[in-house]
Amino acid sequence: MQPDYTSGIWQFEGYAFVPHGTSGATIVQIHGAAQGNTTLLLRIYNGDMRYYDSEVIATDLYDKWFKVNLIHNVDEGRLMVYINDVKKFESHDQGPGDLYFKCGVYGAPSDKSRYMESRWRDIKIYKK
Repeated sequence: MQPDYTSGIWQFEGYAFVPHGTSGATIVQIHGAAQGNTTLLLRIYNGDMRYYDSEVIATDLYDKWFKVNLIHNVDEGRLMVYINDVKKFESHDQGPGDLYFKCGVYGAPSDKSRYMESRWRDIKIYKK
């Protein structure tokens, strides 16, 4: 999603819906980083959201709309993830780069399901 950014504080906000049966799918990401291709990946595994394929961020997300907020303070190298207005995760980013938000379905891990779907609505991007 435009615009690309390299500094400042940026926020992605949107409502996601992931139907039962989608597993191993990246549903939202911040693309670009000094180290690797992405700064953030959020994946759904069996109804639970994970940071990449490790830390569980939220559970029981199948078949319901949920609000996703990603806040990226590039200048401080900090990421925050809010699900339904509750802070669920905070981390350092992967370094500066040509950054932008993506949402949808991206299947990368070997343990992904054959069926993958996510729906999005009311997407907004803010800059401070």
